[in-house]
Amino acid sequence: MIKVTAGGAYLIDGVEYTEASESSGEEIKVKTGLNITKEEAFKNTIAYGILKEHNTSDGMDKLKIRFDKLTSHDITFVGIIQTARASGLEKFPMPYVLTNCHNSLCAVGGTINEDDHMFGLSCAKRYGGVYVPPHQAVIHQFAREQLAGGGRMILGSDSHTRYGALGTMAMGEGGPELVKQLLNQTYDIDRPGVVAVYLKGKPKKGVGPQDVAIALIGAVFESGYVKNKVLEFVGPGIKELSTDFRMGVDVMTTETTCLSSIWVTDGETRSFYEIHGRVEDYKELKPGKVAYYDGLVEIDLSEISPMIAMPFHPSNAYTIEDVKHNLADVLHDTEQRARVSFGEDVKFSLADKVHDGKLYVDQGVIAGCAGGGFENICAAADILRNKYIGADEFTLNVYPASTPIYMELMKNGCAAALLESGAIIKTAFCGPCFGAGDTPANNAFSIRHSTRNFPNREGSKVQNGQVASVALMDARSIAATAANKGYLTAATELDADIGVYSYHFDDKIYKNRVFDSKGVADPSVEIKLGPNIKDWPKMSALPNNLMLRVVSEIHDPVTTTDELIPSGETSSFRSNPLGLAEFTLSRKDPEYVGRAKAMRAAQEDNMAGNDIYTDRPALKNAMDAVKSVYPDAEKEGIGFGSTIFAVKPGDGSAREQAASCQKVLGGWANIANEYATKRYRSNLINWGMLPFIIPQGDLPFKNLDFVFVPGIADAVRNKQPQIMAYAVVAGKLKEFTMTLGDMTDDEREIILDGCLINYNRKMLNN
Repeated sequence: MIKVTAGGAYLIDGVEYTEASESSGEEIKVKTGLNITKEEAFKNTIAYGILKEHNTSDGMDKLKIRFDKLTSHDITFVGIIQTARASGLEKFPMPYVLTNCHNSLCAVGGTINEDDHMFGLSCAKRYGGVYVPPHQAVIHQFAREQLAGGGRMILGSDSHTRYGALGTMAMGEGGPELVKQLLNQTYDIDRPGVVAVYLKGKPKKGVGPQDVAIALIGAVFESGYVKNKVLEFVGPGIKELSTDFRMGVDVMTTETTCLSSIWVTDGETRSFYEIHGRVEDYKELKPGKVAYYDGLVEIDLSEISPMIAMPFHPSNAYTIEDVKHNLADVLHDTEQRARVSFGEDVKFSLADKVHDGKLYVDQGVIAGCAGGGFENICAAADILRNKYIGADEFTLNVYPASTPIYMELMKNGCAAALLESGAIIKTAFCGPCFGAGDTPANNAFSIRHSTRNFPNREGSKVQNGQVASVALMDARSIAATAANKGYLTAATELDADIGVYSYHFDDKIYKNRVFDSKGVADPSVEIKLGPNIKDWPKMSALPNNLMLRVVSEIHDPVTTTDELIPSGETSSFRSNPLGLAEFTLSRKDPEYVGRAKAMRAAQEDNMAGNDIYTDRPALKNAMDAVKSVYPDAEKEGIGFGSTIFAVKPGDGSAREQAASCQKVLGGWANIANEYATKRYRSNLINWGMLPFIIPQGDLPFKNLDFVFVPGIADAVRNKQPQIMAYAVVAGKLKEFTMTLGDMTDDEREIILDGCLINYNRKMLNN
């Protein structure tokens, strides 16, 4: 089904590949007549060409990228624009689209959500942007319909910013990276590796894009095979896939931890642009005659079966057939995974979902940028046509990804078929993807064609005694399960007539409702600031020495951004840095906030010249130990703050708040064995947080210990490869070393200045 090469691979004429070896050059010469080096062949990848066109540096090893367009939604754009305003923003220098698809309910916290929307509209007018009102489209569907273009690059403040199937290399990053673009700075990265995803064969009837995506994620996530690389989709199987199918696979590549994605484009892609009235934005993209890739994943589409990603990660992949045949073992494995996430005190079980040997599901959802596409919903409607979901616990909710899609579903009869079956159709909204809509009942099991199934991603609150879980599936198998009254069923088990529907895009829907400044700024427009929209608090520069207290210790194999700062009900506070910070690690470590605040208070007293030791005996004892070796530590300048240890933090969302909330609570660093994604590490740096790395093994410290880092400012400034530190244990200093990994000169300056805002203010004043 899926094969992963051990090393690099060469692709010839876009259809034939050979794994790299010592004899590769001779083989290629025999087949093509070309005597080509690996480096020359690498330049023939689609990814290399696009990166080169957008790179502003002198070479291709260290890239400085300027994007063509930006996009954000309503739990990210407020913080981004507030940061940019604080740094001197006067006008959006490129098209910037503000969508409203996350805080669209306007139900939690009174008018807070709508205040954010009005902030966005006023900023689009003042700075020259585009504003998409709530319920019109989810962020990525609007970008597909209106922003993508062949050979372009788009940066979005949402991790699923992926438009590779349309020939656009798109990346999801934390807000500060968009701020840099708004301030005419660059996105600085080492040239990424490129991994080919070689598609062959044709999907079976009933198999959809989520099935292919889950199979791919399951094959590469755990090994880190594609981490921070670009996935380039090639091979003869592409021509067997519609654009909707390609986009459905593409958006899920985020869950492999790759950096971005790009696909070969063809007449099918051109047709998408024609349908949307933008044929001039189509560009044919394909690799050169011989292209070299750092790795290759071969997927035989004809061998993909309906898949399910069991809780609590998209990589927890099985075929639905395997789950049904090995039900007890799979459920036991899932329950064991729950213990890692929830601990022993939370009772989680799926055993009661087994009825007469069959797995019963309480809820189905088809939604968002992954599931809400036109073809997915049409297929679900055909499977459910003249069938009924029943009057028991099982429910089915469907969210078309945009109003134009919804309109077409009404015109072609698919909406009527779904409604008649007992399903409910709702407007474009991302809520089910991050826990702000369709929260299941306690102990319920939900199947969703959406992006993630992390713990509590569905909206349940373990800290309040409520727990539920989500499995990811394709819309087709969700519909088949619905047709079977909630009993897990693969779409291939039903002999449904799944039709092929033509799509007609109604451009009047956006023309009549979306505000588009056409890039013209109006400085006379007053920005509307609701009472919950707060400025970022002041942050100090990095001191010469740091005294950190470890205030949380997490040994899960991976820690998601949902666990660092929960989604769902916290979304209403995304515009209020201090208010949101109260939720930091609340699902993982409820003691974290109080402990972090205690160290922040010590730093505040330190900055004010107040006594910091009388009421803090633990800190005094630790500092006495430090001063026995470093008597001038305080005279040289010292900062007090907190840090956390996590094995591998940062999987999942691009949300900058996973880092900024720690910062405003007095955090100075994270200590980890590795960082799950580039975007989380970038968020740490942009908020002035040191991304320390420590080797795997026995930790030199434990939770609530103090860690003293002498001369840290000089170490950052002088690019020291090793950072010396001391754990204060039983009144003595225990030396150990850490590293910071590769950092650009600008990133080092951001760390030294204390955060990106300070860095930009300094640049502005200079």
